[in-house]
Amino acid sequence: MATTTYKVLAQSAPAATTETDLYTVPASTQAVISTVTIANRSATAATFRLSTSVAGAATATKDYIAYDVSILGNSFITLTIGISLGAADKVRVYASTANLSFNVYGMQVA
Repeated sequence: MATTTYKVLAQSAPAATTETDLYTVPASTQAVISTVTIANRSATAATFRLSTSVAGAATATKDYIAYDVSILGNSFITLTIGISLGAADKVRVYASTANLSFNVYGMQVA
């Protein structure tokens, strides 16, 4: 019988201008991302990217959910979306500065 666990799936404050693996679905597991939050901890506006890659493949243009989206200084964006992922799928992020924090909430089914 499958076990469903609701949880914080990932958190990261990535380095500037570096694509970063935010979340990788564990082996023999599926995941549903319900919400992604992006917080700008600086007074200066920034941009971010969010992508998903099947089986951990390199990021391609088709993988982007958000691309160079602007976020005002000292603010946050909440994306309430249902993204279904299979084992080894990855969520990746990119930030124009090191002042963005990313949080992913959802569930894992194993």
